[in-house]
Amino acid sequence: MELELIAVGLLLSLIFAGTTGIYAGGIIVPSYLALFLEQPGRIAGTFAAAVIAFLIVSILSRHLLLFGKRQFVVMILCGALCAIVISSALPSLLPETTEFRVLGWVIPGLMANSFRRQGILVTSAAIVIVTVGVYFAGRLIVLFV
Repeated sequence: MELELIAVGLLLSLIFAGTTGIYAGGIIVPSYLALFLEQPGRIAGTFAAAVIAFLIVSILSRHLLLFGKRQFVVMILCGALCAIVISSALPSLLPETTEFRVLGWVIPGLMANSFRRQGILVTSAAIVIVTVGVYFAGRLIVLFV
């Protein structure tokens, strides 16, 4: 099921980006979010890591020459660092936040990169639309297969 959901997610992300010109946080992001849609703490943690990574790189860009591929790599690294911090440090500081974790290390960086290009609100809306579409498409696949 996971492989089919990822394939459907890639297809829907490409269709959405092709028709609207808006990327849903990278073409793979909605697929992974749809896999964990029933765990809202992980989705929230991923969005938090992406926003924090975006803010860190925005601040760094004022003082360093970050553009193009360099900025993308720094965005991915900051997203990974935020994911590690949120996933490991936060539950030990606040035990009741064990559900507040992050999906992977690359996903927050991809989302942050789209935040930089399109804005947080536009990218978040696109991510929600495509992720929900992928989730329901996956449910339909399960019904008919």
